[in-house]
Amino acid sequence: MFLYHLTLQRASSIYNCVHGNFAGTKQQEVVVGRGKILEILRIDPNTGKVIQLYSTEVFGTIRSITPFRLTGGSKDYIVVGSDSGKINILEYSPQKNIFEKVHMEIFGKSGCRRIVPGQYLAVDPKGRAVMVGAVEKQKLVYIMNRDDQARLTISSPLEAHKANTIVFDIC
Repeated sequence: MFLYHLTLQRASSIYNCVHGNFAGTKQQEVVVGRGKILEILRIDPNTGKVIQLYSTEVFGTIRSITPFRLTGGSKDYIVVGSDSGKINILEYSPQKNIFEKVHMEIFGKSGCRRIVPGQYLAVDPKGRAVMVGAVEKQKLVYIMNRDDQARLTISSPLEAHKANTIVFDIC
């Protein structure tokens, strides 16, 4: 026997929102996080209405979202911090109309804990590094690069911890 939990009504409030060029078409899209639903939206230039391009349920709680673009890239990636103790780097594929997982990095226990990173995300403006921080103490920095096939590669985490501090935000 297999059990499946599904909510009957979608979440309507938006907790996280970022904008960027995720489809690579030089049009701005908006990615919103509604609790455990991740959506990509675009404004129709003819009518001015918001169109939902894709929506997916992530089977967890989205704690933070931030976009980043590698140096010399034409497309933005999405970094998602969740309550699973991982950060996911996603790329929107307009041909398949899905978010493709580019990389997933595990760094802690599951659950929204104050010492597990994922609550705060910050990206270098030039797309060289991503910092993941917790409310207390732990902060990890990942260096982003490309390999010889122009695919995204991520370094091992560099620890940027500082004891006896409480983090309110990371910029």
